[in-house]
Amino acid sequence: MAVVAPFCQYKKTNFKIYIGLLLIFAAYFAYDGYYNKNFASKHTSLEGKQDPTLVFNRKSPPYLLAAAVAVAIYAGLLWGKKIIADDQQLILSEKEKISYRSIESINKTDYDSKGYFVVVYKDSTGQMLQKKISNRTFDNLDAVLQLLVSKITG
Repeated sequence: MAVVAPFCQYKKTNFKIYIGLLLIFAAYFAYDGYYNKNFASKHTSLEGKQDPTLVFNRKSPPYLLAAAVAVAIYAGLLWGKKIIADDQQLILSEKEKISYRSIESINKTDYDSKGYFVVVYKDSTGQMLQKKISNRTFDNLDAVLQLLVSKITG
């Protein structure tokens, strides 16, 4: 029986909020910079020189839109990320898999208070490595941790 810990819903919602805020700010600054004639006249001197506020409102929208696209791409890359604990191994990604035989210990002292546990394991070359897994990144870690502990101890 495999236990799946999907990418955290909290982070997915935060990405949506970041993208929304960036788009709202881009639209607001573009409106004030290009379409709001009262704002433009208020921030332009009698000689026709624009003050820094108007310059910012005219130049920032493309950067804000680019930032929204960058956040959307980053979120899209992380969207399907998940941890799978099956019968033989802990699968963190397509490239990173930890067999239960290679796990030396699981440090879960900070899991209740800080929401993460650390898996200490040996890689294929025999080198000791640590992997910190946080419930701020993945949901359903309680079930994954319970399965890990049962596989290691029994």
